[in-house]
Parts: sequence; structure tokens; C-alpha cells
Amino acid sequence: METKHVTQDGTVDLRGQPVLASTTGKWKACAFLVGYEAFERMAFYGIASNLVNYLTTQLHEDTVSSVRNVNNWSGSVWLTPILGAYIADSFLGRFWTFTFSSLIYVMGMVFLTMAVSVKTLKPTCNNGVCSKATPSQITFFYISLYTIALGAGGTKPNISTFGADQFDDFNPAEKQMKVSFFNWWMFSSFVGALFATLGLVYIQENLGWGLGYGIPTVGLLFSLFIFYLGTPLYRHKVRKSRSPAKDLIRVPFTAFRNRKLQLPASPSELYEVELQGYSGAGKRLVQHTPIFRFLDRAAIKDATNSSRPKCTVTQVEGTKLVLGMVIIWLATLVPSTIWAQINTLFVKQGTTLNRTLFHAFSIPAASLGSFVTLSMLLSVPLYDRYFVPFMRRKTGNPRGITLLQRLGVGFVIQIIAIAIAYAIEVRRMHVVRTNHITQPNQVVPMSILWLLPQYILLGFADVFIAIGLLEFFYDQSPEDMQSLGTTFFTSGIGVGNFLNSFLVTVVDKLTGENGGKSWIGNNLNDSHLDYYYGFLLVISTLNLGVFLWVSSLYIYKKEAIEAKDGIESKALDTSLGLQV
Repeated sequence: METKHVTQDGTVDLRGQPVLASTTGKWKACAFLVGYEAFERMAFYGIASNLVNYLTTQLHEDTVSSVRNVNNWSGSVWLTPILGAYIADSFLGRFWTFTFSSLIYVMGMVFLTMAVSVKTLKPTCNNGVCSKATPSQITFFYISLYTIALGAGGTKPNISTFGADQFDDFNPAEKQMKVSFFNWWMFSSFVGALFATLGLVYIQENLGWGLGYGIPTVGLLFSLFIFYLGTPLYRHKVRKSRSPAKDLIRVPFTAFRNRKLQLPASPSELYEVELQGYSGAGKRLVQHTPIFRFLDRAAIKDATNSSRPKCTVTQVEGTKLVLGMVIIWLATLVPSTIWAQINTLFVKQGTTLNRTLFHAFSIPAASLGSFVTLSMLLSVPLYDRYFVPFMRRKTGNPRGITLLQRLGVGFVIQIIAIAIAYAIEVRRMHVVRTNHITQPNQVVPMSILWLLPQYILLGFADVFIAIGLLEFFYDQSPEDMQSLGTTFFTSGIGVGNFLNSFLVTVVDKLTGENGGKSWIGNNLNDSHLDYYYGFLLVISTLNLGVFLWVSSLYIYKKEAIEAKDGIESKALDTSLGLQV
């Protein structure tokens, strides 16, 4: 195999042999991956979109408990990827971690299908009214859910990064293809979510929960078969460090030990290995940045004790990158909390409204989530094919706008969405009072289509937020920790769900004590959900201010690689933070 024909980034096949650039990777490999993503998202949203209704109608949980349990499960699904990413980066690699975890995921789906269809494992129902589930039935149901969460921990962080690995950053043509990868990756995710919220939710409520969960289980098995058909085309990144996360401990420890040493006036006097040393090992040198200067002490050359262990500037910059991502991550938690409303309170809000569209057809409340997905599906091609080229001509940035600018736009749209949700809930409560509605099962004479604007706007916002976060955390991660870096995206959503669970519980307790009227009671026709939406609007606006501030201070990763005619510097974005 001639060297000039192999990939330049050192990727190999499953046997560890260098791969040909012309016959592996790129979109022809990713075609096998996006199918899995679509079916996996169909399975996840097929559960998450309507889980709150299953818990209240089949297991007889109250509103607050059902919302809390949905949030806790969703949070677990998005947090377990931290473990899966660590295993992939430190031990098994992305492909094998995904393989073992996908088996656990499928096992959980099989268990869940059994829990809602096998007679001895589900509550007994007569004429649509179900008896109270036994403790063993509840236990098996939740074991099934959390088995899925465990499996998702290994699949979610590795399948998207494995897809991004199919493009060689050292090849200009493939690097340009990679700019669109995350947009189209999320597009396939949206397709799966659309089928779940339109088709599976209707099947669950009208044809049976067993069929509604059985279809995505079979689909998931089929997608895995397709995934493994593409094995000969896949590129695998070689792990260059046994435990890449150890620098996150070593750098601060060394900096603290050197706290009494004087920092040199010039960063060039800090310890660093020659660029050729990185190139020979297939790694990249990361250039110095003037932030978090206290960590630079880890790279001080101590003339009085040359044997003292020291870190390279690249190692220090890797720790700085993670610290910077943590700060940005904290500013994404409130937006993740807003996103958690789609599968919880928005659904419960919809169940109180008139859901009849025409004749005798009644739309399931959870199916409105399909409009989130539809707006995403329409927005991604427009963003990728029109918005990016237009802005690229204006700014000179390959992405049109910087990744943090993309997030900022998404956060603004999200604030508008929650403001509209507040206004519509105020109107709903006005209709409730006007018609003297007091019982929870009474239908409010107001069409469920009034909720469409908040769903559609959140879909538009997510094109900027979800894709932007996934790409930001992948590209800004240290080279050996890109799976772990992607978990910043998933864990933010997970913590957002837990935060929403916490807020719902606390708000219900504080507003309902001493005989007061809870903002989020079992009877939404006699509650103040509008107050809760107003509260979310206030904290979202404050959070936007914090995000703008921390983004203005952020400096993007800048790498140096050895080119044919010298040294080439590569920065993710040409501007800092939100500045154009």
C-alpha cells in the first residue's frame, strides 16, 4: 500500500492497518451510520414523547411525579454517555464501545416492549381504565427504561464522533465535507424523531403500547445490521494516549506545585516539544492562548531543577480547552431546561385542550412534538445550503458565523418561544375562567393548534443550539478526548432534565404549601402554569446575558501542523467569541 494513497490523519481499519483514502470513509461510510441514528432517535423519542402519558394513564402517577420521572430518565439517558465516552477514549475505542452498548440498548427495548405487552408484566385494563400496577410490574418497567439509558451511554457519544472520524482533517476536500457533516447528521436524527412523534405516538394511544414500542425495537435491530454491513468502509482513529483524561489532573497539580515560580514574559519560553515530535507521533501541537494564565505554570522550565516533571504547552492548552468548555456548558443548562418542557408540561398542557382536528380525528397531545422536528427538517437544508454560503461571503468564516454566535441566535429564538408559551397559557387560563371549567378532565374549548408556535420556534432554535453544541464540543475538545468532549453536549441536556425535575418539584412544594394553589398541580385547569412559564422566561433572559459575557471572553482552539512548505496554523473560527 503506497503511503501517498493512505489517509493523512493516521486512521486505520478494524485490523489496525492503514486505510486507503479513496475507498474508505467520507459520505459513503457515513451512509451506513445515519440509518442507525434515525432508528435510534425513533426509539428514544417514541418513548420520551409519550412517556408522561403512559405514567399518568397506565401507572396512575400524579402530574409532578410523572414529570419528575420522565426528566430523571431522560437526564440519565443524556448523562450516561460520560461513562461510555471515557471507556471509548481510554480503553475500547469508539467502534467496540458502540458495539457492546448497542446490545444493551436493544435488550432494554425488548424488556420495555415486554413490560407493556406481556399480561403478567403490565397493569390490567378494562375499557381503557387500568388498575394500579403492582410493585413488581413497576420495578420491571423502570429496569427496562434504565437498561436503555445504560445502553445509550455507550452509543450516543461514540456514533456521532465515529461518523466525524470518517473525514480527514488533513485533506482540504474532506475537511470541507466535514463542515456539513453535523448538520446532516442531525437531519437524520430529526427524521427518526418525526416518525416517532407522528406515527409511534398515534400507534401507542390507538393501537396499543406493545406495538408502539415493538416497531422501534425491530427498527433498531435492522439499523444495526445495516451498520455492520459498512464495516469494510470505516476508518478508526488510533488512540494516541492510554489515559487521555489524566492531563486534566496532572496540569492543575503541576501548576499548583510551581505556584512560587515566576512566569516568563514570553510564552515561547514555556516548555514545548518540537513540532516534528508531534507530527512523528501523529499528534497536533496546540498553540498558546492568553487565558487561564495560572495553568501556564505547569509548563515553566525550572532552571534550578531540570529533573522536575513538567507539562508541555499543548497539555496545558488541552486543560484550558476543557475548562473553557465547562464554562460554556454551564451557560447551556437553562436552555436545556426549556427543551425539557416539550416532552413534559407542553404535553400535559395539550391534553387539556380540544384535540379534534376534523370529523372524529383527535390528535395525540404528544404528536405536536412532530412540529418541532418538521421545523428542524425544513431549517437544516436552508441553513446549510443558503444561510452558510451567504454568511461565508459576508464574514469569510467557513461556517458563516462562529459556533458561539450560532448558539446565541438559538438562545434568542428559544426565549421568544417560551414568551409565546407564557402568552398562550395566559389565554388558556382566561378561557378556563370564562367557561367556568374546574375539573381536570374537562376539555378547554380552545384548539390545541394554539400551541404550534411554541413548538415550531423551539424547532428553529434547536437547529442553531443542538447542532451548534455538538459541533462546538467535538471541535474544541483535546485531540484524544473527542468522545469525552461530545458528552458535554449530551450531559448538558441530561443536567437540564434533572434541573427541570428539581424546579418542578420545588415550585410545586413552595407554591402548594399552607393550602396554596400549586403552579403545577394535577388539575392544570386550576393551577398557574403561566406563572411557571413566566419564571422560565425570566431565568432564560438572565442566562442569555451570562452567555454573551462568557462567550465574548472565549478563545477558540488553534493548532499547528507540519505542512509541505513549513508550519500551518489551523483555528476553528477566525473570530473570538461572539465578535464578528
